[in-house]
Amino acid sequence: METLNAPPSAVTQLLRRFKDNVPITPDELPVVREIGWEIREIRRRQSILTEGSKNRAVYFVVDGFLIRYRILRDGQRQIVDLALPGDFAGVPSCFFHDALYTIKALTNATVAVVALEKLVGLFETHPRLAAKIFWSFSCDAAIHAEHLIVVGRRSAHERIAHFLLELLTRLQAVGLADENSFELPLSQEIIGDALGLSLAYVNRTLRRLSDEGLVTLKDQKVTISDVEELAFMADFERSYLKPLPITEFGVANWSALADSRI
Repeated sequence: METLNAPPSAVTQLLRRFKDNVPITPDELPVVREIGWEIREIRRRQSILTEGSKNRAVYFVVDGFLIRYRILRDGQRQIVDLALPGDFAGVPSCFFHDALYTIKALTNATVAVVALEKLVGLFETHPRLAAKIFWSFSCDAAIHAEHLIVVGRRSAHERIAHFLLELLTRLQAVGLADENSFELPLSQEIIGDALGLSLAYVNRTLRRLSDEGLVTLKDQKVTISDVEELAFMADFERSYLKPLPITEFGVANWSALADSRI
């Protein structure tokens, strides 16, 4: 296999992505490390993928915040989701003829890039590892479905509260948030474009949450004073962020499949 070793930080983030539900086994670690990652340093506001371009690669976010978005005919921007450290980006665009969305860095970022064909090739050589990686892709669909419900059916108050609670939960999973606070390098404009709200609505709603003593936003740090109360108000359920472990689906038996291919 032609490889380009990933630095330890990239491997650490990749393992952290899977640690709760799909732990990488010791024999899979060298495969992950040597699969052929290309490490790229991305500047703030730099795009790594543009809507309509050809893309046959998957991007693993090692550090930094990125957004995936589309520009509408009238010039408005709709942010589809945020890519955080430990997330995969470039999916599902890599499965289509042209990229479906633009991906841009909100902060300086580091991404590890790998050709889709290398990941697909794992089904022949390391099927259990391939299943874990593609399982991770499918989990993103639950987040996108929840965002559709949030934007389509919730009030501005509930949307922003839900958005902040989701970020808290996702950042906790990769060690970038404590029990009730996290750094938020996002402008109010970004929040509005993600939630379908005007800048004035976002500003007013954040002030209301602050006045109610539920959320404090200062120097790009969010502190939620009562996580459970805010979750009740926003009807936030964490279950869509905590999929079943892939071992529930018999992935342990894939060893026999791998052996039969040798």
